[in-house]
Amino acid sequence: MDENLMLTWQKCLQFMRDNLNAAEDNSDLKKLEKSFDLLFDKVQPISLVDNNLTLMVPSDFYKEYIEDNYLSLLSAALKKNIGKGVKLWYSVMENKPSGLEKPVTMNMKGKTVPTPKVQETMPQGFSSNIVNPFVVPGIKKVNIDSNLKSDFSFDNYVEGESNKFAATVARSIAKRPGATAFNPLFLYGGYGVGKTHLGQAVGLEVKSQFPDKVVLYLSSEKFIQQFISAAKAHKQTEFANFYQMVDVLIIDDIQFLSGKSATQDSFFHIFDYLHQNGKQIILTSDKAPADIMDIQDRIVSRFKWGLSAEIKSPDYNTRKQIIVDKLSRDGIVLTEDMLDFLASEAKTNVRELIGVINSVIAYSTIYKSDLSLELLKDTINKIAANQKKIINIPYIQEVVCDYFGIKREQLLSKTRKREIALPRQLAMYFAKELTNATFTKIGEEMGGKDHSTVMYACETIKDVSKIDKEVKKYVKELSERIKQ
Repeated sequence: MDENLMLTWQKCLQFMRDNLNAAEDNSDLKKLEKSFDLLFDKVQPISLVDNNLTLMVPSDFYKEYIEDNYLSLLSAALKKNIGKGVKLWYSVMENKPSGLEKPVTMNMKGKTVPTPKVQETMPQGFSSNIVNPFVVPGIKKVNIDSNLKSDFSFDNYVEGESNKFAATVARSIAKRPGATAFNPLFLYGGYGVGKTHLGQAVGLEVKSQFPDKVVLYLSSEKFIQQFISAAKAHKQTEFANFYQMVDVLIIDDIQFLSGKSATQDSFFHIFDYLHQNGKQIILTSDKAPADIMDIQDRIVSRFKWGLSAEIKSPDYNTRKQIIVDKLSRDGIVLTEDMLDFLASEAKTNVRELIGVINSVIAYSTIYKSDLSLELLKDTINKIAANQKKIINIPYIQEVVCDYFGIKREQLLSKTRKREIALPRQLAMYFAKELTNATFTKIGEEMGGKDHSTVMYACETIKDVSKIDKEVKKYVKELSERIKQ
């Protein structure tokens, strides 16, 4: 037997084994793997000539079982390890007549796997009544609302040192979605730095340049809600098949999949299908892939397949250009000293900057006042006074939960899992550092913990942050968010 062919076949088997439908219970997964191994242990590759692969199988039963249960998975494995257009043939062993040393075989052509061709786009949201488009021959694709905002175009995206790399990659993807090495594109950065804008800009450009391509943008929360609805209706297959129709999938705040194992399983298979079929995936997160807690390792590894690009808070010149672009679209011109003042005041993120600009415009319009530096200062001071938050324990809990993508009930629970215990310790630490609460009061607010537990948590964070870069990073970023 050709050693190269055997090596390729082993790679195909490993790919298929890795992508078996993940089960919630490990015993179920083991049964699935055992069944898979029993079946394919008796299947051998004989030849690969001109993209025609012949497999030796013991009987018709093996051929039919593979075709009925593993054809799509096998097709994906062959495409990944051999290439497109592989045709399957089977050499089926029959009963050996007496006097013959070798079994008699009969060659049979396998089924072909048509690639579903789909055209447009699904109604807003997700309907549990979506029909599986792959089981009805000739069915046309349903219309899908891409959920894209026209304001989030490349034309309205201001590039600077903080986002230039990510923007350059995004423009490259928009020209050749799914055909570059940047798949998936993983955009990460703090709150309000323009991740959503850039992701949607790709979608808008693709829709403009390739009208037949299906583009879908949604938040991870929406994806989770859709999956739960589909699971309750026993329509997980229809849910997955719907997403397999998409050519460019953009999911915002993917970190909120943290801790949701069943949804992660579904996302994993959708991701693999889209990636294997040359579809573009764009994900945004407030953390780098390695920093997202309680996400399956196999998913994190796929996040890293393409390109991870960080978007930082805009620098002074970028903030200034954003102000000019935004106001010019509203027909407003500011003097240089006004621009300098605004750019200096809003330092945290783009969203805060736009909020300040909109407030100034509204104030000027309502009171029919000419814009002046004094008016800007007065307006911003009023905004700051109205928006100032009181830092208390519930607020700290809210920020910590949002940062780690966990629920408040988990934070206050008794679980000692690291993905919950560490955020809980950080919340206790900040409660002591930023409020006047006693250890006893903090313990009560943190789900009835003893004061000694709070003391231990505070000391642990202080000590560990000095030697652990990850914890040090958490302390720094959470401190900025809480005080923002």
